[in-house]
Amino acid sequence: MHSELDRLRRRPDLEAPGLVAVDAADRLILDLSAAARENTEAGAVCVIGDAYGALTLGAALAGATGIRVHQDALTGERALAANADDLAHSHSYRSLPLTPELVRGAHVVLLRLPRSLDQLDDIAGIIAAHAAPDVTVFAGGRLKHMSVAMNDVLARRFGRVDVTHARQKSRALVARGPHDGADPTPRQETHEGITVCAFGGAFAGTSIDIGTRLLLAPLPAPTERSVIDMACGTGVVAASWATRHPHARVIASDQSAIAVASAKATVAANGVAGRVEVVRDDMLGAQPDRSASLIALNPPFHSGAAVTGRIAPLMFADAARVLAPGGELWTVWNSSLGYRAALERIVGPTRQIARNAKFTVTASTRR
Repeated sequence: MHSELDRLRRRPDLEAPGLVAVDAADRLILDLSAAARENTEAGAVCVIGDAYGALTLGAALAGATGIRVHQDALTGERALAANADDLAHSHSYRSLPLTPELVRGAHVVLLRLPRSLDQLDDIAGIIAAHAAPDVTVFAGGRLKHMSVAMNDVLARRFGRVDVTHARQKSRALVARGPHDGADPTPRQETHEGITVCAFGGAFAGTSIDIGTRLLLAPLPAPTERSVIDMACGTGVVAASWATRHPHARVIASDQSAIAVASAKATVAANGVAGRVEVVRDDMLGAQPDRSASLIALNPPFHSGAAVTGRIAPLMFADAARVLAPGGELWTVWNSSLGYRAALERIVGPTRQIARNAKFTVTASTRR
């Protein structure tokens, strides 16, 4: 089974030396849970946080059927679909949002530990509320991304949490005896008239990060064409645009399910849900060519836990495709990353709008 997993790829996410689709934490979770998964009925196994399909397909190759899967990243869902097709296991699972249906009655949960404690609490709460009383959660990760606080979060929702020995720089927590379950609800905080809502794991949580603050101040008014908050996170830019300009219609887009849920809650809390469409999309894949006059972007520089400079240029290129000639991409970026040359090359003439000790805001005009 493990040799079959070596065939998995990260596509459509970044594939590069040092970036893998299966790691030691995936293999540890599968090995630890093997006995619990034996002879389980269809639908008994649930997988949460599978990066590219290793946990889901590892369980499927060992005989599990009706596997319910939740992945935050849309690229992860698509990678799982492609890998499942390659291994002839597309029939073995179905993707679901983080709702009670995902975990209802589950006896075994395979979980890649998120780095956010609030996100882990959201996940643990919904499992404890809706999984079977005898559920066992096998939660694993790389040692460098784990903390003792994760044990405490699980202990708030489960009567027993066991810690395994480390193996190949990975470790697992095994939780049993669910109690005090609760469905996730967004946290919220108001900053300068904008209420920010965030589910656990959303970038910057209920705060407004420094880069976004720098971008917001000079951001121009929307025009008659579509305006887009790309990689919208909690939807702060979209909500601000719609609040400042009562006739504006905005698209907010992100590939993260947590970001989309948070952005929907943010625009609703600010009373602009009727004028902001929040979509889950890989970059701007669902948007037509030359359809937007203005795009705002605070690009990420991580793919999972890996730091990489390859993501932003791909986003610049997709923004350039969607912008009409003369349209503008307003980007905020860490000044040390030096994105201006790439923006000039990919989008068009680029001018500096603002700068502080750490961040730069530029506007690039589509040729």
